[in-house]
Amino acid sequence: MRFTSPPSREEFNERVWQLARHIPRGRVATYGQLALVVGPPTGVDSDAYRAFGPRWVGGAMAACPDGVPWQRVINAQGKISERPGAEKQRQLLQAEGVQFVKDRVDLKRYGWSGMDESHPRQEDVLR
Repeated sequence: MRFTSPPSREEFNERVWQLARHIPRGRVATYGQLALVVGPPTGVDSDAYRAFGPRWVGGAMAACPDGVPWQRVINAQGKISERPGAEKQRQLLQAEGVQFVKDRVDLKRYGWSGMDESHPRQEDVLR
């Protein structure tokens, strides 16, 4: 089955936003990382979700309400995806102390695992 958007877009987006709110200042997560943690919606098989989940997270972040740190979600290469607002995203991340080497963030240094003791466990975040 081919999906262009999650079966329940509002519910999926809310889960993504809830998780993104826990990414601490000065850290970043990738679209794919958030998709993996949020998991596939009911009725979407894991193969289809692997293909579409990161895009759906991108759609959720593009539509996020105030209070969601959208700037902290970047692509798997450690780059800001090219689109309107990309320069603003870079400025916000730099203001949080995230450094870029050319156009890339070092995910090993600034990546959020969500599993440290100083941050909530991902399972608890999504409850």
